[in-house]
Amino acid sequence: MGDHDGWMWFGGGYMWLLWILIIAVLVVLIKSLTDSGTKKEQLPTEESPLSILKERYARGEIDDDEFERRKNELEQ
Repeated sequence: MGDHDGWMWFGGGYMWLLWILIIAVLVVLIKSLTDSGTKKEQLPTEESPLSILKERYARGEIDDDEFERRKNELEQ
């Protein structure tokens, strides 16, 4: 009975590979469940048309007159 040197605890042989696999699957499962809430926060929010217009003006894509005209159209 004492000639197994403690292998009976883990099932002997290559049973320790199964335990490592089970632990790895549990770690991945727990990590995916805890990260699911943070992924929703990282999604890009929809920008308003006015903020897009301001960005285009800041980048120099449109001039002052075009910015004012489109801004007035959006505010109506």
